[in-house]
Amino acid sequence: MHDCFEMCLNQEQMKTMSGLSLAYVGDAVYELMVRAWLCAAGSRTNGDLHAAAVRYVSAQAQAAFMEKLLPLLSEEETAVYKRGRNARVNAIPIHATPGQYHAATGFEALFGHLWLTGQHERLNELFNWITEENNAS
Repeated sequence: MHDCFEMCLNQEQMKTMSGLSLAYVGDAVYELMVRAWLCAAGSRTNGDLHAAAVRYVSAQAQAAFMEKLLPLLSEEETAVYKRGRNARVNAIPIHATPGQYHAATGFEALFGHLWLTGQHERLNELFNWITEENNAS
């Protein structure tokens, strides 16, 4: 039995995963991080939590965060981002441009990659940068 909360896939396993599969996992990881962070910040109603979460998890927000994160990424992380960004998607949500949606998919792929390879410290560094930077502006 393996522990899905402590994933640590190797390079060969990661090569077989599509950019959209990485984004699929990264979407869930990032959403959970945002929700946990918001709940830990204090008591709010469900409506307030949802409204606050949308400011972080929407395609527009993720694309904006990714633009600011790009200079902080390693070559490998940048390659993972581009792998997700360049993945062929079937539909674009009405509230995002194609460019925003592709950047958000790359953002999620990066988070999925970091989670699946057990790079939780790096995942937390990037998440903390996003939340601190967004609160400062």
